[in-house]
Amino acid sequence: MRIASVADVKAKLSAYLKASEDELVVITRNGKAIAVILPIEDDEELERLVVAYSRQFQSIVQTARQEIATGAGITHDDFWTDIESESDE
Repeated sequence: MRIASVADVKAKLSAYLKASEDELVVITRNGKAIAVILPIEDDEELERLVVAYSRQFQSIVQTARQEIATGAGITHDDFWTDIESESDE
């Protein structure tokens, strides 16, 4: 893992992008980590990262968890039964 300030990254962006192919690059401002540059293997990995850090997606997941906790959700088996019955139509 490499640590670099915003100012240093701005001045040497290409070098840090190259370095990120081998290791994480943590970007700091006033000594505090604010971002990370990391290598992406393929489009699927990028999509997983985007979804994992999407505030909208996290909100949907949190709402679903709350519904399940209060008994408002459906079971795993019922979900797949519903999906299968819809595909049969």
